[in-house]
Amino acid sequence: MQQLSLLCNQVSFDFVSQQYLFRILSEKKTLKRLFVPEHGLFGELQDQEKLDETNVYESLDLQGVEVVSLYQHNEKSLAPEVAHLTDLDAIVIDIQDVGCRYFTFTSTIFYLFESLVKHNLSPYIFVLNRPNPAGRQVEGTPISAKYASFIGLEGLPHRHGMSIAELCFYFQEKLNSKLNICVIEDYTDTTINPVSINPSPNIPNQITPLIYAGQCLFEGTTLSEGRGTTRPFEIIGSPDFSWQEISHVCDKINKDWSTKAVLRPLKFIPTFHKFTGEVCTGFQLHLLNDQNYHSLLHSLSIIRELAQIKEDLWRKGKYEFGSEKTAIELLVGDDDLLDFLYGKISLQIIQEKLQESESQWIDLRDRIHLVKNKALSS
Repeated sequence: MQQLSLLCNQVSFDFVSQQYLFRILSEKKTLKRLFVPEHGLFGELQDQEKLDETNVYESLDLQGVEVVSLYQHNEKSLAPEVAHLTDLDAIVIDIQDVGCRYFTFTSTIFYLFESLVKHNLSPYIFVLNRPNPAGRQVEGTPISAKYASFIGLEGLPHRHGMSIAELCFYFQEKLNSKLNICVIEDYTDTTINPVSINPSPNIPNQITPLIYAGQCLFEGTTLSEGRGTTRPFEIIGSPDFSWQEISHVCDKINKDWSTKAVLRPLKFIPTFHKFTGEVCTGFQLHLLNDQNYHSLLHSLSIIRELAQIKEDLWRKGKYEFGSEKTAIELLVGDDDLLDFLYGKISLQIIQEKLQESESQWIDLRDRIHLVKNKALSS
């Protein structure tokens, strides 16, 4: 009998049979191991909360299935141990990316592939392809080894515009490997929105993936990025701002962006995370037109303005596995973009750099798309 492992979380739910894929496979007695990424099997864990013990899932009664967390306190846990791979005939990947390099599920897939290549293992890899909720738009620059970490694989731009299957073929090429990747297309009910099940706790709706490439940068600041509210990444603020300061920033940014997005001043109280229970003054980003809306450039411009009125804007200390650098350095991942935030270079220079790097990535993405389609037709 074939021995399978499954890398998934709560999005791996079939609305026709109304069952999770891990339940279907376990009942068929083919599922040997279940790999769980950051945020847990049901997206029950907030960002950077580690899952060392998986006995919380014993009540699921997945008899004979070993549950392995790929996000523990030990950095080595980010990649499966060789003992968790050598006895497998196939690995099934059913995970929802949101189109951005900071979203760690992409890193988890890469580390899985890297382990297979390192140990010269070649199980079949079945990739259940899902639409990218951020679409095909590309934003940003490829991150260099200097800033690479678990929240930014070397070479990926901020917003990659790829599907999960395309990412897998890109990783295969990056590793110079011949992994046995098999793509299963259009297996989901197309009437179900791709983010109808939250892929992680703070991706609550269809808007979040469209603004995430830019607004996630606020994790690198001392401001609340809206965690602890019902609109994470849309709502930003701090108890340290005055209403006049925020209103001034909103007015200035809105002059250039009002056809695409508008910042609305407000006050809010986070129920957890930064500034729990405190009244914050800030803004909500309202996306008016997502056609050619450049979230990264918009958010960089907002943060640059806020940095001029708040001296201690940058979050200090180590932030994530794989690097000793600060959060803003890892998230931005580019010296020129960082210099723009710090007010050292002009908007025009950044726009020209973004245009060039995005054009190069689109060429690569389109070539990988052809590789994926060739694999599907063979």
